[in-house]
Amino acid sequence: MEFRRLGRSGLNVSEISYGNWLTHGSQVEEDQAHACIKAALDAGITTFDTADVYANTAAESVLGRGLKGQRRESLEIFTKVFWPTGPKGPNDKGLSRKHIMESANASLQRLGTDYVDLYQAHRFDRTVPLEETMLAFADLVRQGKVLYVGVSEWTAEQISRGAALARELKIPFVSNQPQYNMLWRVIEDQVIPASEREGLSQIVWSPIAQGVLTGKYKPGADYPAGSRATDEKGGANMVARFLDKNVLKRVAELEPLAKQADLSLAQLAVAWVLQNPNVASAIIGASRPEQVHENVKAAGKKLDADLLSAIDDVLGDVVERDASLTKSP
Repeated sequence: MEFRRLGRSGLNVSEISYGNWLTHGSQVEEDQAHACIKAALDAGITTFDTADVYANTAAESVLGRGLKGQRRESLEIFTKVFWPTGPKGPNDKGLSRKHIMESANASLQRLGTDYVDLYQAHRFDRTVPLEETMLAFADLVRQGKVLYVGVSEWTAEQISRGAALARELKIPFVSNQPQYNMLWRVIEDQVIPASEREGLSQIVWSPIAQGVLTGKYKPGADYPAGSRATDEKGGANMVARFLDKNVLKRVAELEPLAKQADLSLAQLAVAWVLQNPNVASAIIGASRPEQVHENVKAAGKKLDADLLSAIDDVLGDVVERDASLTKSP
């Protein structure tokens, strides 16, 4: 495993991190989830990402139990706040001071820790003054409950506004967590340049496009049994955008390039996002330990310019680059 600095901070994160968005607490049993966590630790992963909304809080609890007994100082634990997790009352959602403070304390209890290394605004909240949101984050930092602050799926303009307030409040605003992969590059035109200016790194989710970039979905064929495309609770709606026959045909044409690099398609996909210098870590998920062992082999891989160009030639116009697709509710 190799490590990278998160933004302009002094925090090192494993360049491949483990996330439990669609698995822990819903898709797999807890024993299997703990086996995946152990596989991640054995592979040298130290960075673990979750959110209070995942499996309606259950994912945080499973991760907390799975990491119990590990040296806390050797881990980087990330979580998020925005979406409702309670009975959906008037204050059970968003980035108000009330919701942030209550959610942070609940997340710490579920994770079994006194602090999180990174606390992220899961989306931008247009209904709450940004000053209120950033001051709440600043107070959590001063209380020692949060070490660093980040966001997820914010636009370039929102990132710049947040960074300006963070400088005023003197808190470490260090990261953005967007979707990013060979097929989905909407952050490249605006979000990444803004992040570089403001000292943020990307912690990217879906580097293998919810499994499409493993090559397991074949054009014209039935979806594999038990795959995400067949699981309404496991992200079928999210993966649907990548299941176009032309997209799947182009993905299949990447196979010779992966072999040329001595990588599986999944490893090539993870390695590809890590070639971007603004990416600090790529989040992988798993329902089986073998998936962790497979994907971590992308760590430290360098793809040459000719290979990167060949990937672009194969994918052509199926790549989504529209910056306007980065938006909050």
